[in-house]
Amino acid sequence: MSATDSRTARPRTVHRTNPVLPRDGGPAVRYVWAITRLSLGFVFFWAFADKLFGLGHSTASKQAWIHGGHPTLGFLKFSAAGPFKGFYHFIAGAAWADWLFMLGLAGIGAALLLGVGMRVAAGAGVVMLVMMWSVVLPPDSNVVMDDHLIYALVIVGLALVGAGDTLGFGRWWSRTRLVRRFPVLR
Repeated sequence: MSATDSRTARPRTVHRTNPVLPRDGGPAVRYVWAITRLSLGFVFFWAFADKLFGLGHSTASKQAWIHGGHPTLGFLKFSAAGPFKGFYHFIAGAAWADWLFMLGLAGIGAALLLGVGMRVAAGAGVVMLVMMWSVVLPPDSNVVMDDHLIYALVIVGLALVGAGDTLGFGRWWSRTRLVRRFPVLR
């Protein structure tokens, strides 16, 4: 908004802040980020639980990891397309790939749900999500963008704004001796 100073006849700018959504990360902003963190954490942790126990959402009980199934086999073997198809077919169902995938889902999900280790969770989450995006290239609904890349950006944003401090244990975690010594664990 511009106004004119009558003494100098020069326009001056008047800055107004929005009292409902303050730019300094007021309570509303912090809670939106916290709920986003919890929601994304549930996405990761649900995928882990479904693949571990075969809850029937995307993994049948007989294909559950606890029943000898391979969490990476179906998607990597039958959905892979594009320039990395051969690589993903090669690692599909490998025990080390299953373990890394499941530990990643559980670890990222737990970190987001608890609000601790957000920087590590963001790094691991970006790697996992970009790899999942690269399994099917180009994506079905867009030549470049899909939900995996959006989630990757969101998880980085969650770490940058300290979303674990609201409705999570982030503040307590950041004061621990371990995190003070190794801040990357924040």
